[in-house]
Amino acid sequence: MKQIPELSVVIPVYNEEEILGVIFARLEKALAGIDYELVFVNDGSKDRTAELIEAYCRKDPRARLIELSRNFGQYFAVSAGLSRARGKAVLTMDADLQDPPELVAELLKKWKEGYQVVIGARKTRPERGLKKLGLQLFNKLFIWLCDFPIPVRGGFALMDRMVVDQLVALPEKHRYLPGLRSWVGFKQTEVWYDREERVGGETKWSIYKLTAYALDAIFSFSHKPLQLTWVSGLVVSALCFLYGLSLLVLRLLHIAVVPGFTTVAVSLFFLGGVQLIAIGILGEYLARVYDEVKQRPTFIIKREFPPVEKA
Repeated sequence: MKQIPELSVVIPVYNEEEILGVIFARLEKALAGIDYELVFVNDGSKDRTAELIEAYCRKDPRARLIELSRNFGQYFAVSAGLSRARGKAVLTMDADLQDPPELVAELLKKWKEGYQVVIGARKTRPERGLKKLGLQLFNKLFIWLCDFPIPVRGGFALMDRMVVDQLVALPEKHRYLPGLRSWVGFKQTEVWYDREERVGGETKWSIYKLTAYALDAIFSFSHKPLQLTWVSGLVVSALCFLYGLSLLVLRLLHIAVVPGFTTVAVSLFFLGGVQLIAIGILGEYLARVYDEVKQRPTFIIKREFPPVEKA
C-alpha cells in the first residue's frame, strides 16, 4: 500500500503543451522538502499535453495523470482531481502559474496552525479593460446577492482532508467550488498575494465562459433573483395603477388627454420585458433542477496513469 503523502496538488490542464516545462520546474522548486504528489487532470486537451504529462509521470513517481473523456470544464476537472487526491491536505491551483506555487509553504504553515481551509486571496490581478470591469462587477453583485457570506476568491486554496471528503461527497452538478468551499464551513483563513501574468499560452476563459460561470455562482447560492422578480412585479403593478389613476383624474377634471399609440406601446413593451426577464430567471433555476434530476456524472475518467492498483 502506498504511503499517504502530506500534500496533494491538483492541477487541471487544457492545451498547456507549451508551458508544461515551466510548470514542472516551478513545482519541483516550490515543493522541495515537502512530501507531495502531483495530480494533473487532463480536461480533454487536443495537443500533446497528456503525452508530455505521462512522460513526466514515468520519470517522477510522485506525479499522476487523470485523463477525462472530453472537455468538461475547469471546475469539473478539479472535482475529478479531488476525488483521486490522496494527501492529508490538498492544494488546487491553475496551470497558468498566475497563482504562484512558491506560496505553498505559507499555505501549509497556516494549515499546520489548525486552519482547515487556507485560501489564496488576490490583492491585485493582471486583467485589464472589459474583463477587469466585468470581474469587479461580478464580485460586488455576487456578494450582494448571496444568501450567506461567501468571499469572492478563486480556485487557489489548500484544504484539509476532512474538507475535501465533504466536497467530493456533495452531489450537485453545478459546482461553483469557491462557493461550496465556503458553504461546507470549517476553520478558514486567507493568505494574500499579488496575482501574476500568465506564463505563456492563451487563457481558456472567454467572456462567454466567464458569464456562464458567474451565472452558475449566482443561481447556485442565491434566491434573491427570484425575490427580485416578484418585487419588480409589485413595482410595475403599482406604477401601472398610478398611471391609470392619473388618467381617470384627468378625465374627471375634463382635461383633454391626447390619444395615441406611444403610451400603449411603451407600456406593453415595458411589461413584456419585465415578464421575459422573470421567465428567464425562472428558467435558469428550472434548468439547474433539470440537471440535478438527470443524475448524470459531472465528469468521466477515461484513464489514469500510472494505472490504479486494484485491491
